[in-house]
Amino acid sequence: MTEDWTGPSPERTRALLAGEVPVLPEEERRTRRAALAAAAEQAGCDLVLVYGADRSGSGVPWLTGWGVTREAALLVDLRSEDDDELLLQFHNHVRLASERAKGCSVRWAGPDTTASLVELLAARGGAGRTLGLVGPVRWQMATRLGDAVTDVVDLGPAYTRLRMVKSDHELDLLTVGAELSDAAALAMRDAATPGTTDHQLLDAVERAYVPRGGATHIHYVLVTSMDAPARPVPAQVPHGQVVPERNGVVVTEISAKFAGYAGQVLRTMTPEDDLTPRYRELHDVAQAAFEAVVAACVPGATPAELVAAAGVVEEAGFTTDDDLVHGFGGGYLPPVVGSASRPAGPMPDVVLEPGMCVVVQPNVISSDGTAGVQTGELVVVTHDGPRSLHTAPAGPWTGAGR
Repeated sequence: MTEDWTGPSPERTRALLAGEVPVLPEEERRTRRAALAAAAEQAGCDLVLVYGADRSGSGVPWLTGWGVTREAALLVDLRSEDDDELLLQFHNHVRLASERAKGCSVRWAGPDTTASLVELLAARGGAGRTLGLVGPVRWQMATRLGDAVTDVVDLGPAYTRLRMVKSDHELDLLTVGAELSDAAALAMRDAATPGTTDHQLLDAVERAYVPRGGATHIHYVLVTSMDAPARPVPAQVPHGQVVPERNGVVVTEISAKFAGYAGQVLRTMTPEDDLTPRYRELHDVAQAAFEAVVAACVPGATPAELVAAAGVVEEAGFTTDDDLVHGFGGGYLPPVVGSASRPAGPMPDVVLEPGMCVVVQPNVISSDGTAGVQTGELVVVTHDGPRSLHTAPAGPWTGAGR
């Protein structure tokens, strides 16, 4: 991230959304490959396998611009800057990937991707080389590849560190993803009338960004009654819940993505004129925690300081269910922290830097775990402090569906 990044102009955003999905700029690609090469060399590797399957594995699109479909295996040879190879399943995916993937040759992996990789490693003298692995490589694949090289090294942690600080190009795309996510959340608000199902709400969500060139990363939703809540946190899959005729509440977490880069917005809404007193108190605490944590997202801040900033949650006698903060943009990244009363594990050894993107998302729930709200959004740490990538108004959103 450069010190003078101010986000894409409205004209730039409109141009991105109006044109074809942007390809990976060559200068950006070379910068990324060089960063991976430096990390690999530091780990003693001269070959790297970047792998993805079933639309999971962010390394392949980061290095080539090709989003993972069924299976994608990119072999990066550090002895040759222009000789990387991308092997794909299925055969019919090769044609489009050959048009969009940059900095590599593209071919079908054959009926057995692992067998093809073993042959490729042998042709490149794998018996005397060290292979670094990035991505969700299966145990069976790793074992067979290990037999084809001198040694295998896990480069996952090093790759994750590379993804934590965003380039200006990535921040521009994340800003577009945030705009589409905001539009989706507002579409849910407009659709949240009594009698509406969670399936119908998600239909409205996707209609807000798919026609504009966006795609779904996640859309989670909680639909329940504030008088007798069913759960305190958005559900990961819809299951036919209906907005109640009286005192219904909808809590959502939405990430629409553009060119692989997603925003993330979390809001609480109700068709009523206001939340019930219990839910109003929960939301007031959540909003206070959100504002305090965002204010703490400055260069040099530690995860412990972010947790301390959310202390209003425990002071009010509440706790949390979801993580309080997590890195985002290229994966669910460090730092991942919970609240003081619901830790997410050991405190991460991370210090915030300019260009890091974090989602601040206090999911404040009652002490008995029955009722809960959520608010939050994606924030970038800049040289001058935190900056939200979203423009959706703060919650709670009342009078939804009117």
